Amino acid sequence: MKRKSTGKSSSLQKSPGPEGGVSPVASQGCLAIFDGIDEPIYVADMDTYEVLFVNRVSEDLWGLPGEKRCYEYLQNRTAPCPFCTNDKIRGEYRDRSYIWEFQNERTRRWFRCIDKAIPWPDGRTVRYEMAIDITDRKNAEEAIRESEERLRALSDNLPGGMVYQIDSGADGTERRFTYISQGVKEMHAISVEEAAADPTRIYRQVHPEDAALLAEREAAAARSMSTMTAEVRITLPSGAVRWRLFTSAPRRLPDGHLVWDGIELDITDRKNAEEERKKLQAQLLQSHKMEAVGRLAGGIAHDFNNMLSVILGHTEMLLDRLRADDPLRADLKKIHKAAERSADLTRQLLAFARKQTIAPQVLDLNATMAGMLDMLRRLIGEDIDLAWIPGASVGRVRMDPSQIDQILANLCVNARDAIADTGKITIETAAAAFDDAYCATHAGYIPGDYALLAVSDSGCGMDTATAAHVFEPFFTTKERGKGTGLGLATVYGIVRQNGGFINVYSEPGRGTTFRIYLPCCAEELAAIPEKKEPSDATKSGGETILLVEDEPMIRDITRKMLDILGYRVIVAATPGEAIRLAREHAGRIDLLMTDVVMPEMNGRDLARNLLSLYPDLKRLFMSGYTANVIAHHGVLDPGVHFLQKPFSMNDMAAKLREVLADR
Repeated sequence: MKRKSTGKSSSLQKSPGPEGGVSPVASQGCLAIFDGIDEPIYVADMDTYEVLFVNRVSEDLWGLPGEKRCYEYLQNRTAPCPFCTNDKIRGEYRDRSYIWEFQNERTRRWFRCIDKAIPWPDGRTVRYEMAIDITDRKNAEEAIRESEERLRALSDNLPGGMVYQIDSGADGTERRFTYISQGVKEMHAISVEEAAADPTRIYRQVHPEDAALLAEREAAAARSMSTMTAEVRITLPSGAVRWRLFTSAPRRLPDGHLVWDGIELDITDRKNAEEERKKLQAQLLQSHKMEAVGRLAGGIAHDFNNMLSVILGHTEMLLDRLRADDPLRADLKKIHKAAERSADLTRQLLAFARKQTIAPQVLDLNATMAGMLDMLRRLIGEDIDLAWIPGASVGRVRMDPSQIDQILANLCVNARDAIADTGKITIETAAAAFDDAYCATHAGYIPGDYALLAVSDSGCGMDTATAAHVFEPFFTTKERGKGTGLGLATVYGIVRQNGGFINVYSEPGRGTTFRIYLPCCAEELAAIPEKKEPSDATKSGGETILLVEDEPMIRDITRKMLDILGYRVIVAATPGEAIRLAREHAGRIDLLMTDVVMPEMNGRDLARNLLSLYPDLKRLFMSGYTANVIAHHGVLDPGVHFLQKPFSMNDMAAKLREVLADR
C-alpha cells in the first residue's frame, strides 16, 4: 500500500553517553522494553539493510532469526518498505516517519506498520518499525465492502430506482443524494452523475399538477416521521409523460439532519390499465342505463299509442262529418295535430328502445344515401353547404330504408341547429373493420366488417360532459320548445337495433362528428319495388274482416273506421271469442285484423288456429309494439303484414288494400 507520511519523527529519549549518543545502558533498556511489546518490532540499518534488532513476537510470527537481512524479511510482504527499496526515497526521507499497511504472505494477516527514523547507540540513524495486527479490522472492512457491493448490485438490478437523500441545509430544504441506484437513469432519462450533481432535476420533472401533492405528502411525513407514498406524473426530457410511485421514509441523524430513504417505481402500465378499466366501466354503466331507460320508454310508448289511436280515430271521423266552414274544424285540427306530434314522439321512443317494428332489406349504402341528398338539402337550408363523400368498397348493409332516413334527418337537423349562420355539413362513407384486440377494450363492440357512415359539421361543438349524455332520451342543449331531446336517442336506438355502434367526437368551437358503424352483410341486394300509381285506397270490395282487439276503445274506433270504408266487420274482444265466431260464421272471412299482444293467446297463435278453418285467410297484425311475437328484436318475420299504432283511417285503408291484394 502507499505509505503515508506523518511528519518528522522524534528521537528516543537520550541520556548522556559517549560523543553525545545514547548510552549502551539506555539502549539496552529500550530494547528490553521493545522485546516485551506484543506487537512485531524490528530495527534495521538504513544503509546496509541489516536487521539490528527483532523482538520475540517478530521471530515467533515471521520465523525470522535476528541475523536475517532486511531484504529477506521484505520478501514476506505484499507491499515492500519504500525506505528499504528506493534509493531516492531513502535519501530524501531518511529522517521522516511513515505509516502503511501490509499483509504478511506467510500468515495472511494484516498489519499497520509505523516506521520511524531513530538514532542508534553507535551513532547511526536506523529505522524503527512496529507492526500492529489489524486483521480483524481489515476483515470487517472487507465484509462491509462486499455487503455494499451486494446492496448496490441488488438495487441496480431492481425495477425502479433507489436513493439515499440527506437534507443538508439548516432548514432542511437543501438536498443532496449520497446514493442513487442505476435505475434512476432509466426512470428519469438522466445519468446518475447528473442527478447527484443537481438533485432538483428529478423534482423539476414532476408534473405541475402533482408537485403540490408530493410536497404536501413529504411535509406531512416529515412532521410525523412516517412513510410517505405518492403517485405522480413526471415529464421526461423527451416530453413523454409517465406515472411514478414514490415511497420514502424519513429519519434523523445524530447531527439533526433529516435523511430520506426512497424507492421509485414505474406504474404507467398500471395507471393506463386503471384508466382503461374506468372507461369500460363507464361504457358498461351507460349501456345498462340506456337499456333500462329503453325498457321504460317502450312500455310507455305501447300504452300511449293505444290512447293516441283512439284520439286520432275520433278526430278524423269528426273532421270528415263537419262542413268545411264549421268553426269546430280548427279546434279539431289542433287536437289532431297534437296527437300526430305525440305519435311521432312515441315512434321515437320505440326507436330508442329498439322496439320499433321494421322490415329490413339489403341496401347499397352509397346508393341509398345518394337518393336522399335532395331531401337533406331542403331540410338544412341554402345557407349550409352539404358535402357528400362516398367511400370505395363500402359493404352492403341490411336494414329498413326508412331507418336510414331517420338517422340522416336527425343528424342533419342537429348539425344545422349547431351552425350559427353559414357552415358546412359533410356526409361520408367508408369501409371499416374491428378485430378482437379493439373489441376487447371497447364495451359492446363485436369483431367484424362494417360500413361507416359519418356526419360532421362545422358548428359550435360540445364539451366532454355534454357529449357523454347526447344519446339519452329527453337530453337536449336547445332552448325550451325547440327540441324534444329524442333525435339522437332515436339514432342511437336504430343503430343498436341493427347491431351497429355509434361514437361522437366533439370539441367546443370545432364542430362535431358522429360515426356510425353498421355491420356488413354478404346477401344480394334487394330488388327495388316498382312504384305504383296512387289508387283510391278508401274503396273496399266489400270484404269481410274479423277484427280482434282486447282494448274496448280501440276496438270501437277501429270498427267504426272499417264501417266507413265499406267493409263487413265481425268484432271479437278475445282470441277465444274470435275462434268461436269464425266457426259459427257461414260465409267467407277474407282478412284477420288482430292485435298482437292479448290475453289468452297472442295474435300469431290466433292466426294459426284460424288458418285451419280458412286456409286463404289474409292476416294484418296491429300493435303499439310487437313484443317479439311477429318480430324478433323489432324485425318483422318474412311475409308478415303489420300496422303500427296509432294509425289514421287513410293509413289503415291503404294497408288493408295492400294485404288483400297480396298473392
